[in-house]
Amino acid sequence: MSPTITIVLIIVVLVIIAAIVYGVQAGRRRKLQSTFGPEYDRVVADAGNRTEAEKELREREKRHADLELIELTPESQQRYRTAWEEVQIQFVDDPSAAVGTADDLVTRLITERGYPTAEYDERLADLSVEHANTLQHYREAHEISERNAAGSASTEDLRLALVHYRVLFGDLLGADPVSTTPGTTASVPDTSVPDDEPAPAPRRAADTDAATDTSR
Repeated sequence: MSPTITIVLIIVVLVIIAAIVYGVQAGRRRKLQSTFGPEYDRVVADAGNRTEAEKELREREKRHADLELIELTPESQQRYRTAWEEVQIQFVDDPSAAVGTADDLVTRLITERGYPTAEYDERLADLSVEHANTLQHYREAHEISERNAAGSASTEDLRLALVHYRVLFGDLLGADPVSTTPGTTASVPDTSVPDDEPAPAPRRAADTDAATDTSR
């Protein structure tokens, strides 16, 4: 075999190896992006280095695999639904206390599901593996809760905190925390996630007159 052919073969082998390595790395990256969703981009931005960020995310997956997570029984789910409805009712009379209660309730639920809750940052890291899509809601709620403790959160801030808490709460609960049983509605704040639909246009005087004429 001539030296030229040997060199060509070596180059071909190296290209194949490089392609395999790249394919494996790309597959791992896609898996991390699929698992962590928006949290992937956040960690990459915080780390400033994609390799270090992906190392951190893989470490999160390893820690998460060691957790003994628990699925809630239907009885436990109903107990938490009832507790959440009480938080909403409490909000009417005392928004500040209601947000504190919501934070405690979410922490209790996280604990019952089997997640460690000692350190807030570690809590976020552990939750990010299965609840990445709702994790930003938890961050927003926690930030408002801290401002509430400092006495600098408005009533609207507190309402938004309850909205954010509800999203993660429902994700952990595995169901909508608000009961849909007829006859259980009460005068509680709207904690549903606002949609992007525009509000209906205000009725004009001509429309009102037309409606009056048709009723004669």
